[in-house]
Parts: sequence; C-alpha cells; structure tokens
Amino acid sequence: MNGTKRSDIQIGQKVEIVLKKDQRSGTLTRGHVKRILTNAPHHPHGIKVMLEENNLVGRVKNILN
Repeated sequence: MNGTKRSDIQIGQKVEIVLKKDQRSGTLTRGHVKRILTNAPHHPHGIKVMLEENNLVGRVKNILN
C-alpha cells in the first residue's frame, strides 16, 4: 500500500517515509506513526506523519503492516 490516503494510515502503524532532505535521493526511513500531520483525506506525494522513535517528519511512501 502506498501512503496517499489518510484513511489507510493509523497511529502505531509501521511505515516507510521519505524525509525532506532525502527527497532527491529517495532514501526511505522506517518507523511507527506517532502523529498524522496532514489534515486532507488525500495527498498525491504522501500523507505527512511524525515517527515515534525519533520524531522525524516525512511523507509516507509505503505502509508495512
């Protein structure tokens, strides 16, 4: 699953995100969702979330579980 629909993402879910600094390289960071930051129901580049482990913020590219 990709991370463009807000309804597909839940708190505590394991996801892969791309950080702002990694957008050119496409490097993905794994973690669990702490907060969902995008209010819109859909976003073409991915829903913006904050990760639990390190409070990093990025857009969801893959939902892992």
